[in-house]
Amino acid sequence: MAFTGKTFFTQRPVQWASALVLGALTVSGFAPDYLAFLPLLTLAALFLLFAHAPSRLSAAYTGFAFGLGFFGAGVSWVYVSIHEFGGMPMALAVAATLLFCAVLALFPALAGLLQAGPGGATRRRALLLIPALWVLMEWVRGWIMTGFPWLALGYSQVPASPLAGFAPLLGVYGVSLASALCAGALALVADTWLRRQKGGGRDLLPAALILALAVAGFALKQVEWVRPDGLPVKVSLLQGNIPQELKWREDKAKSTLDTYLSMTLQSTGRLIVLPETALPMFLHQLPLPYLEMLAGQARKQDGDVLVGVPEYSGQRAYYNSVISAGSGPVQVYRKHHLVPFGEYIPLKPIFGWVIHVLHIPLSDFSRGDEVQPLLQAAGQKVAMAVCYEDVFGEEMIRQLPQASMLVNVSNDAWFGDTLAPWQHLQISQMRALETGRTMLRATNTGITAIINQRGEVVKRAREFTAVRLEGEAQGFAGATPYVQWGNAPVLGLLGLLFAGNWLAGQAVSARARSKPGRRN
Repeated sequence: MAFTGKTFFTQRPVQWASALVLGALTVSGFAPDYLAFLPLLTLAALFLLFAHAPSRLSAAYTGFAFGLGFFGAGVSWVYVSIHEFGGMPMALAVAATLLFCAVLALFPALAGLLQAGPGGATRRRALLLIPALWVLMEWVRGWIMTGFPWLALGYSQVPASPLAGFAPLLGVYGVSLASALCAGALALVADTWLRRQKGGGRDLLPAALILALAVAGFALKQVEWVRPDGLPVKVSLLQGNIPQELKWREDKAKSTLDTYLSMTLQSTGRLIVLPETALPMFLHQLPLPYLEMLAGQARKQDGDVLVGVPEYSGQRAYYNSVISAGSGPVQVYRKHHLVPFGEYIPLKPIFGWVIHVLHIPLSDFSRGDEVQPLLQAAGQKVAMAVCYEDVFGEEMIRQLPQASMLVNVSNDAWFGDTLAPWQHLQISQMRALETGRTMLRATNTGITAIINQRGEVVKRAREFTAVRLEGEAQGFAGATPYVQWGNAPVLGLLGLLFAGNWLAGQAVSARARSKPGRRN
């Protein structure tokens, strides 16, 4: 069944170069381009390369090349944060970025290694083994070493693709699985065409699988998993557009405070939301009347204001916090899932030197509690996430179904005018769709947005402008299946695919033993 002779698929340099290009192209499937079909095609091509790699090691190198292209094009914005705003020397920043992308590329490399074996793009490899391995590697990447689930395949399908319908049922990894199965089916179709088999009949299974997944996803998108809870609330999301290089300068602190005070006093929303660390000083250092003036404006609207501000609690512990003030009592949310090397230094005895290389203010935050009370604000029960926290779907659903609304405050100014703010917006769209909740995003430089429960951006602010984004947001009650079960169902499906692959392999081996003269 495998190709013979020196073909495209067995020329290793061609394989690896093709995989590198395919990986880079895949990034256009995500925001801001939203070309949802593209990752299905590029992954199908990668799966085809996997299936015809001449050895396990070659398949691993192919996966690594794809990952290097994918993450090199997709998350190279890390360089901007550590060099332009973190102050790391250029050569060291380039090396650190390349190393980071290379580490991430190990996950598709491992998928290539584990799927390798004789037989080419067989049904069981294309429709069972490779898709399951791909999603398993995404899931592992999402938690190992605190996790970096950025650019999981499923995000590319939100919000318009029919496959996005699987999000409330199975979460982002369920959408990844549906996408990977489509890619496997496309790879099988391409493999059959390339072989130019005569008289073998047509294999209708791949086309039937793609159609079934598309129809099922479309049908799931019609399901109303949750119900409106109360009347919509008017919201004001503030985007101060404070340049990152000026944000923490002491001589600019008053200007920043004045900017957010002025924007708050002009806000008409019952719920007013300021970005992450909007106020560039510790809470206890704020002028005494300042927070009261913010809260007073919220009280005029019979509502509350959510303010991102660092908080010092004594004993050299400080937190990346959000304070709620206004009609109700003052409440505090403290960020729990911190960014390694950005907000805390892991393994300080080994990596403590990084603090002296990076000029990142407050780069050693303390963790807030894993489970914290919901913020009661403007009649809503708010599930908070500070910046990076909304990348972790299973952590967000800890606050549900009690929460009626999601709020994310971020400072994506760290990444400049790159793909990162757009990719983060699409991640927030997935969280809204998974949970069936409105998501409010207030960011320093963009992208500030109101996202409905279907993952659609209802209204957004233009990046790198100072603006009050005002609109209405609906609270919801009820629970999607993903809120109830998290990632357990999709992990169970992966187990079934691996079991199916093993059983199919056993059946092939049994037939081969019973008919030794026949090739499989």
